[in-house]
Amino acid sequence: MGLGHSWREVERTYAEVNRLFGDIVKVTPSSKAVGDMTLFLMAREMRPQDLLKLDIEHDVAFPNSVVEMLGGGLGNPPDGWPTKVQEIILRGAKPQQGRPGARLKSLDMEDAQKRLEKEVGRTVRRDELLSYLLYPEVFLKYDTFRQTYADVSVLPTPPFFYGLRPDQEITISIEAGKTLVVRFLAVGEPHPDGTRTLFFELNGQPREINVRDRALRILAPAHPKADSADPGQVPAPTAGMVTSIAVELNQEVAREAKLLTVEAMKMQSNIYAPIAGHVSKIHVSPGQQVEAKDLLVTITP
Repeated sequence: MGLGHSWREVERTYAEVNRLFGDIVKVTPSSKAVGDMTLFLMAREMRPQDLLKLDIEHDVAFPNSVVEMLGGGLGNPPDGWPTKVQEIILRGAKPQQGRPGARLKSLDMEDAQKRLEKEVGRTVRRDELLSYLLYPEVFLKYDTFRQTYADVSVLPTPPFFYGLRPDQEITISIEAGKTLVVRFLAVGEPHPDGTRTLFFELNGQPREINVRDRALRILAPAHPKADSADPGQVPAPTAGMVTSIAVELNQEVAREAKLLTVEAMKMQSNIYAPIAGHVSKIHVSPGQQVEAKDLLVTITP
């Protein structure tokens, strides 16, 4: 999220957000909610105390993890949540009471497995089904990655994260009795589309692939920024990726209707309509990277 240079400030803000929430017990997932709120506020150049200045009819798209936690999705602290903070985060909505698990409906495991297998297009194991039921979005991303790139857990950790150096050779055991020897040879010159050709040997045979070089600057039209003076222009709250769009062009929407979802480092934020009207333009698409304040949707009253 571009905040790596501000680590000490992140630490201080994390402590302030923790106190804002009532100095809560911080284990996953409550610790993640505190962290999400910390990065969210810093990306918007807000301080934790600035949150208390908002009224309950604000249009700030707080991270989903924070909204769910203050809404009782993880349960409630012994003395409850700070009242004003909770009202602002939930925008006046009524929080859940009692143990969240007590409200869960019974689940038909066989039906759930059939639905999951239809979605991923293959037979799934019981442990995969349980992973999906606990973390549906995370599991589907994981499965898509595995189907695209196969089982990358066989790769040594340093090459997986940092790649190979020229002339470096590694051995990969992909299954019993089957070993690959990979030697990285050289990097080609950049292509106009921002890719480069990589040359290497696989078990002594020459191979080459084209990959995108993210270090290259590719000239592209700048994405328009939302005009803060126009309430119908919906901005991105933080940098991230658009994961889903919930509306269509020319659709009539009420105020606070869900428009889309933006994700950054597993921090998801639902973006809601700041005014009622019709969706006159959608400026982004699923999978698109956006920066803070980029124009996402235009709503005409």
